[in-house]
Amino acid sequence: MKETVCAAIGAAVGVGSWLVGGFDMSVMALMLCMGVDYATGLIVAGVFHSSPKTKGGGLDSRVGWKGLARKFVTLLIVVMANLADLLLEVHYIRDAVIAAFCANECISVLENAGLMGIRIPRVLTAALEKLGEEGEHAEET
Repeated sequence: MKETVCAAIGAAVGVGSWLVGGFDMSVMALMLCMGVDYATGLIVAGVFHSSPKTKGGGLDSRVGWKGLARKFVTLLIVVMANLADLLLEVHYIRDAVIAAFCANECISVLENAGLMGIRIPRVLTAALEKLGEEGEHAEET
């Protein structure tokens, strides 16, 4: 039974890795950014009770599931960008999409940090906003 479960998990991870174009540094960075964003969101709601997504600012399982669903759809969009790269025989659409999503996740982490009372240097927020804009421009072309 244990071997079957491990084989099934391995197969699922392998197929998922292939679909996103390989488990390279950009995918790892995106997944790390997504994890940090989710964790800081939990801290904002669970510890600081200052989440703007709930009435009392605290934890709400429905809000958490919505956040996980959004992150899953983000990965599906990366899959579509990878397929576009394969169809068009180019190698930049997926990377531009991942860069834009990474920037968005980082901005969300900074917003969460702000809700915790952490002062964020303006140069950092400006750099992330610029990165997000460049990712959006690359997606348009």
